[in-house]
Amino acid sequence: MLARARQTALVDVAYVSPMLWAIGGSVAASIVAGIAVAIGSRDRDRRDDRDREIDLRGAHIGQAFVVLGAVAALVLALANGDRFWIANVIYLGFTLSAVVGATAKLVAYRRGMWPW
Repeated sequence: MLARARQTALVDVAYVSPMLWAIGGSVAASIVAGIAVAIGSRDRDRRDDRDREIDLRGAHIGQAFVVLGAVAALVLALANGDRFWIANVIYLGFTLSAVVGATAKLVAYRRGMWPW
């Protein structure tokens, strides 16, 4: 998209197809990674309360970014923002949700649970 934006404005570049490919690639990578982790972990049935708590807190942290992205998209829509920016803010919210949620889970496993 950025290479195409050299000749024209960024909001005029065709963004739907690259965004759909990125979303599809993310879903496929998530499925493959989930299968690989399931195959690699032998003790999958041995989840305890700590595992469930870390998973729940990581999901809550990630969901906060979905909400922030939705609120930002709503503000852009109310301000008559371009569809390009609205779509990209929503996509950014979902991406940050996945990345920050997974990072929070990894940090909780490595450093222990946070007190709040």
